[in-house]
Order: sequence, then C-alpha cells, then structure tokens
Amino acid sequence: MEQVIGRLLQVGVLVAAAVVIVGAAMLLAQQGRATADFRVFRGESAEFRSVVAIVRGALALDARAVVQLGLVLLIATPVARVALTLVAFLIQRDRLYVAITAVVLALLLYGLIWGKA
Repeated sequence: MEQVIGRLLQVGVLVAAAVVIVGAAMLLAQQGRATADFRVFRGESAEFRSVVAIVRGALALDARAVVQLGLVLLIATPVARVALTLVAFLIQRDRLYVAITAVVLALLLYGLIWGKA
C-alpha cells in the first residue's frame, strides 16, 4: 500500500506540473508580448474561483484556466493521498487510524470547500 500511495503522489505531482507547463506555454503563446503592469493588483476574476469554472475554462482551452487546473491538481494530490490512506485503513480494519484519517480528510475538505482565504 505504501508503494501505491507513493506512486499516487508521484503521478499527481507530475501530471499537475505537466498541466501547468502546457498552460504556461499556451499563455505565453497568447499573451507573451503583452506589457506587464504591476502598479495595481488585480485579483483573479470570478470565473476562476470555482473548480467547476476552472475545468470548464480548461476544456475551452483558456490558458489561464489550464494553469489554474494544474494548481488545483497539485492541491488535490495530497488530499487524494489521505483518502487512499483512509481506504487502506478501512481494509485493514484499524479503527483508530480510520477515525484519525477521517477527521483529517474532513478538515482538509472543509478547508478546501468552505474555508476562507
């Protein structure tokens, strides 16, 4: 099980990095000659503040959405690890670690879904 979890982390990080690189290349191809203006901070628009909107934008080949999707995948990788660990402890019938892992997973999901940044 440790090897499966390790492989999940490796694949998750590599896939996330590949998606970010593809998105960055698309972004450079589309807006590489634009002049950067750092005088005023502009937060990300509402279209990139939800996972559904990010996936929708990435499917439409919006470069910024593709980069955002890579970052979401990077964040999701350790969460998937905790979920897989929970399944492993359920299979082993280790009640203490099932309880601890379930609490950790619940806190991670709460922070990702309802947490305020």
